[in-house]
Amino acid sequence: MDIKKISKSGKKLSMVTCYDYSFARILNESDVDIILVGDSLANVLLGLSDIKQVSMDEMINHTASVRKGATDKIIIADLPYLACQKKNSRPITACRQFIKAGADAIKIEWFPGCEKTIGRLIKGGIPVMGHIGLTPQTADLLGGYRVQGKNKESKDNLKKQAKKLEELGVFSLVLECVKKEAAKEITKSLSIPTIGIGSGKHCSGQVLVLYDLLGLYPGKMKFVRVFSDLSGPVKKAVNSFHRQVREGSFPSDEESY
Repeated sequence: MDIKKISKSGKKLSMVTCYDYSFARILNESDVDIILVGDSLANVLLGLSDIKQVSMDEMINHTASVRKGATDKIIIADLPYLACQKKNSRPITACRQFIKAGADAIKIEWFPGCEKTIGRLIKGGIPVMGHIGLTPQTADLLGGYRVQGKNKESKDNLKKQAKKLEELGVFSLVLECVKKEAAKEITKSLSIPTIGIGSGKHCSGQVLVLYDLLGLYPGKMKFVRVFSDLSGPVKKAVNSFHRQVREGSFPSDEESY
């Protein structure tokens, strides 16, 4: 699948964040264009307080798990924060591990000095998706989890980052929590597709975490739409199991060897 070709045809791209084999199997049979193995794995599945705490091994293992379930989808893996904080060769080695695990490409958040790392990766034949706006890995440098592009200085800075990443050769760009007007301008200025999250409808596509759109993760952010709230049915099913175990109606003779 050529996501640039899809985007240029006028069709919007869809991307869903997934972390495991079972959900990946379902997504493989869905119409979604791209699966992202996000470092939000830290919060959503591992219960960590900071996404910077997720390890390379954890990200690689979950990428391999998703690839086993989604054999026919484009899979992009987040390069975790720790992989960018080592000596210069570390991100290259890490990305090769992700590709070996089944990723088709790597997503890298903007951070000071990222241009050199991204340039080396692309020259080395590793496809890279960029990520600007609110960058959770370095949110502390942005003053916390805040909407970006709210004033001219911020908007111009985002435009410069987007253009630089396009020049380096990224094949697409995630815009996270960017004011919709700024996201529209950035998208129009680029020849590569943009995928928004909390950045309005004018991006070339949209991404949400699977657990968010299914209502399975507690708390709801402004930009999340719950397309099917499965938390209630899951609780109901588990309570039904508990009740039938207590009353002795499960398992039945037919369910026993």
